[in-house]
Amino acid sequence: MNCYVDVDSSEDEDYVQVSHNRIRCSMTSLISWYESVTKKTDSETPSKKRTSSSRHWQSPPVVVVFKDMESFSTKVLQDFIVISSQHIHELPLVLIFGIATSPMIIHSLLPHSVSSLLCIELFQSLSCKDHLSTIIDKLLLRASFPFKLGEKVLQVLINIFLYHDFSVQNFVKGFQLCIVEHFCSQPVSVLCCQLVDAKKRADSLSHDQCENIRKLPSFRRYVESQVSEKQIALLTEDTYLKETTQELLEDLHVYHENYLSVLRCLHVFTSFLPKYPLGKQIRELHCACLENQVWETEEYESSLQLARMLNKSDLVTMLQQCVEIFVSSSGKEFDNTVEKLKEFLTQFQKLEEIGQISKHYSLNRSCVYFEHFTRCCNH
Repeated sequence: MNCYVDVDSSEDEDYVQVSHNRIRCSMTSLISWYESVTKKTDSETPSKKRTSSSRHWQSPPVVVVFKDMESFSTKVLQDFIVISSQHIHELPLVLIFGIATSPMIIHSLLPHSVSSLLCIELFQSLSCKDHLSTIIDKLLLRASFPFKLGEKVLQVLINIFLYHDFSVQNFVKGFQLCIVEHFCSQPVSVLCCQLVDAKKRADSLSHDQCENIRKLPSFRRYVESQVSEKQIALLTEDTYLKETTQELLEDLHVYHENYLSVLRCLHVFTSFLPKYPLGKQIRELHCACLENQVWETEEYESSLQLARMLNKSDLVTMLQQCVEIFVSSSGKEFDNTVEKLKEFLTQFQKLEEIGQISKHYSLNRSCVYFEHFTRCCNH
C-alpha cells in the first residue's frame, strides 16, 4: 500500500509517494519521511533562531486518528504513546481518539504515567440527528432544489434512520435511490429541474410527452376543476397544454418558495414551546404539514394552548425572527405580512414606553400569528 501526502497544491509536486516495501517501518523512518516532506516548506520560511516548540508550531503536525479507541489493545496503545512522546520534537503528533462511551475511558485504558504525556482536549462532534436535520434543511427544504419527497417516502427514510442504523450515509443513499427511481419510472420527470429550464423543456414537449402529462392524476384533477372549454383545449391541443404547463410550473415554484418561508416562521413559534408538540426539528414540522392539515391535529391544539402562555418578550423575539425570514425570502406576497409584523412590533414598543403592556393583548396576538403561519403552511 502506498502513502500519499499532500504538500502544497500550488507546487510542482502534488504529493510525495512513499513505498512501504522499500523502507523499514520505524519511528526513525517516519521522522525521515516527515523531514523530507516539510523540508521545502521550512526552507521557504525566513531564517531565524527557532526553539523546538516553535518548530512544533511552524511545521504541520502528523494527525493520527483512532476511530474506536475502546477496540485498541491497551498495551499497544500505551507503547505507541510512550514512543511517540520521546520523538515529539522531531515529529509533532496530534492523536484523535474516537470514543463511543465516555471521556473517562481514557483514564481507564491509560495509566497516569501514560495519560500525563498527553495534552488532552475534549471536543464533541454533532450528533447523527443533527447531521440529518442539516441535510434535510440545506437540501430538501430549499426551493432551488426541485426534487421533493412525499410524506410517506420521507417518513420511511427518517424511520429507517431513527430506528435502525442512525446512518446519515444510508439516508443519503436512500434519497439518491428515490431520485433514480423517479427519473427512471416517470416519463414527465424531464420537467423536474430549475424553473427556467423546466419552461424551456415544457415548450419543446413531444405529443407523447403531452399525453403522459394528461394521464397524471394531479393534472386530471386540475382539468376537472376547469370550465368545459378549457377542459377540451387541455385534452386536445398540445400548444395550449404546453402554455398551461409552464404557468403551473411557475405557480408550483412560487408555492414552494412561500411554503418554505412560512414553514420556517411556524417553526420559530413551535420551537419555543415546552415539550415541542409539533416537534423540535423543522423536519418534524415539515412531515406534519405534509401528512395532513396540521391545524386539525391534537398536537396543534396542544401547541395553541402553550402559545397562549407566551410572554411579551418571547413574542417580540419570534416576530422579529419572522420579519427577518420574510425579508430575506425570495417568495412573493409577503410585503403586506412584513408590514403588519413591523406594525405590531412598533405597537409593542410604544406600549412598553408608556408602561401599559397588556398581557391579554400579547397572548392573543401570539395565538393569531401562530394560527396564521400554520394555515399558510398547508395552503
